[in-house]
Amino acid sequence: MKRREGFTLVELLVVIAVIVILAAILFPVFAKARDAAQKSVCISNLKQIGNAFLLYTSDYDDCYPNTGDPYLWVGERWRWPVMSYLGIGERENPDYSSQNGVPEILLCPADYISAGTYDGTSYAYSACFYHASSQINQMHLINTLPPVNDPGFPCVSQSEAAVSYPSQKALVSEWYTNHEHPNGSPVGFWGTLTSTLAPGPDRWTGARVYVFADGHAKFLQATQILPSADDCPDINLTSNGLSGYDVRE
Repeated sequence: MKRREGFTLVELLVVIAVIVILAAILFPVFAKARDAAQKSVCISNLKQIGNAFLLYTSDYDDCYPNTGDPYLWVGERWRWPVMSYLGIGERENPDYSSQNGVPEILLCPADYISAGTYDGTSYAYSACFYHASSQINQMHLINTLPPVNDPGFPCVSQSEAAVSYPSQKALVSEWYTNHEHPNGSPVGFWGTLTSTLAPGPDRWTGARVYVFADGHAKFLQATQILPSADDCPDINLTSNGLSGYDVRE
């Protein structure tokens, strides 16, 4: 009798079918594990950033960073005042560009946009922490967007004592919805802006990681954030500023 060598076509097709079925089952599991790992890193990043801000206030009469720059909330700008408290050891760079590459602590691993822009920084600092609450209640999206030569709202240093709800007022958060963007691409606080700079209808989609004034970090849906003056999940323009809060009860 001759020994049969190799597989028949039917056997090969069965093996391929089994592999395809296993792949269909396992790939989503791997994807979820990867997403969970990226989210954990992002939460860790923001906890460390929150601690850096707390260390900063302890050295500056309990006041939050205020350089007189109305656009300090943007990642490429706020990072420099707190850089030394993050253990990165870079000095402030006047042109807001990185001198030694992108520090990983400032970049969410799920953020594929900010690595090449915003000085490699995924996170935004709330403008409420360097504007008086009375100013915040008069401001709109256009007042936080560069380049406006005269925003009309000079920066005012704010102290820790001014924060009425430390566990509910977001200090720093992801700008983009890096971990969850159901419409296919990440969006910022204002969603996809229209040609007239009006917020887009997608602004309430997705979710972000936030660190709050008391130092704790949390992953929240955009719909869990109270609307700003322009009906956005925008922590820059929290109603009543530091006297208000961001998280829906």
